Amino acid sequence: MLLPSRAALPPLLQVARRLLLALAVLALTVLVVYADRGGYHDSAGGPVDLLDSAYYATVTLSTTGYGDITPVSQGARLTNILVITPLRVIFLIILVGTTLEVLAERTRHQLRLTRWRNALREHTVVVGYGTKGRHAVDALLGQGLSKDEIVVVDPQRAAVDAATADGLVAVLGDATRTEILQRARLDTASRVVVAAQRDDTGVLVTLTARQLNRRATVVVAVREDENVPLLRQSGANVVVTSSGSAGRLLGMSMLSPNTGAVMEDLLTHGTGMDLGERPVTRAEAGRSPRECPDLVVAVVRGSRLLHYCDPEAAVLQLTDRLITIREASRA
Repeated sequence: MLLPSRAALPPLLQVARRLLLALAVLALTVLVVYADRGGYHDSAGGPVDLLDSAYYATVTLSTTGYGDITPVSQGARLTNILVITPLRVIFLIILVGTTLEVLAERTRHQLRLTRWRNALREHTVVVGYGTKGRHAVDALLGQGLSKDEIVVVDPQRAAVDAATADGLVAVLGDATRTEILQRARLDTASRVVVAAQRDDTGVLVTLTARQLNRRATVVVAVREDENVPLLRQSGANVVVTSSGSAGRLLGMSMLSPNTGAVMEDLLTHGTGMDLGERPVTRAEAGRSPRECPDLVVAVVRGSRLLHYCDPEAAVLQLTDRLITIREASRA
């Protein structure tokens, strides 16, 4: 599981930066030794050159200390005490710090993950972060959900990385497997959006999701109309046929381009007019839908959907919910 990344350097960049610091300390030590090479003795009997200085700096900073090259002059020994020893400490701090950084980051990630699991309730699980999944997330965010209330599940690493880059929690894995959906805490979710690439995958995901959670609202996108009954039998509350809906919108736009433009506007949240659902206010209860500030197109009463022209919807009840059209700025 991947939590949304915070403002920090990528791990490889952090390691590269520490490696450059270590190399800089090593290079500085080589220069210090080479500048005072006359104060060092090589057990092989030859003079100390640049390669010998690099060798001595390497074994000294790594605390290996073979003893074949040693400081013999007072100045070289004083330099080892005052300069090379602090450089050795800095070098070790860089190396140990890298290890501690990795361990600390893992610990922080585990703590964040544990807190997230304990606090996650009534969230939305989006299976598939392709074109349909991303647009579904955009619509959910536009209707007031926060990114903390959305969990993405996708088998593709690129899609999971894209979701975390967008600030969402993401789970990498096959959503047809129970353990993958359990990582997304689907058992405590209130909504499930299935936007799989294949219809048969959507059926399996729906069956698995419904097995884990009987009360959640499951919305599934499929390509073909013939798979709609199968999805409903599998436990989907709403099935959206992408090919059929696109075809109907195409036909509508052909006969009436303005009608098609209006429908596209209603389906695109945040621009022009928005189609949404809201509860009836106390001031609206007992009144006609035509008296509401928004344009009411349907009334949800219990488990029934009443169109605005239905006689039963002539008087609103406080427990009703309204399907309305309103300006995007007021949504």
